[in-house]
Amino acid sequence: MAEPFERDPRRQGVRRTVARTVAVLGGMFVFAFALVPLYDAFCQVTGLNGKTAGQAQSLVHAGVDTSRTVTVQFVTRGSPGLPWRLETDTRQLRVHPGERREVHFRFRNQGAEASRARAVPSVSPSEASLHLRKLSCFCFQEQRLAAGERLEAPLVFQLTPDLPADVRTVTLVYTLYPVAASGARAERDAVGEGDRA
Repeated sequence: MAEPFERDPRRQGVRRTVARTVAVLGGMFVFAFALVPLYDAFCQVTGLNGKTAGQAQSLVHAGVDTSRTVTVQFVTRGSPGLPWRLETDTRQLRVHPGERREVHFRFRNQGAEASRARAVPSVSPSEASLHLRKLSCFCFQEQRLAAGERLEAPLVFQLTPDLPADVRTVTLVYTLYPVAASGARAERDAVGEGDRA
């Protein structure tokens, strides 16, 4: 007479294998969702891919290294479908590490209706992002502009004196991306528009 299903060692082995496989697949699924925030945090800490801090930083008071000059370049880019322009008159600047500098950028909504956008920064070479301190930046929050509206916003920054000596040029790229207004926010904006009229 055959043993009952529960007592068959081969079938129990199959069940264990299936249970382990399901557990591994579940773990992989959870890891895949956690990967993006983990990668962003890793890039923020290490400066990988030119990620910079997403909030204001304090000035490093280690003195200005007047023996070195670094060229800082500013590049602005738009996104398809976003009728905004982001410009600066300062395309490049010569900076001493440790020096505090300020550059002004201009936003303009060339569309027929109000919209939101965010300027996302990246730094090249990526190792320079660890030595770039943004004291004030329009990139810390999204911007909202009415149709035809303009906005001027500063970037106040510092390259720390411990910037590697072989880094002679740092490029800051700001790319504009559209931001979709949430339902509650869109409702607030509509009320605000009515108040302005």
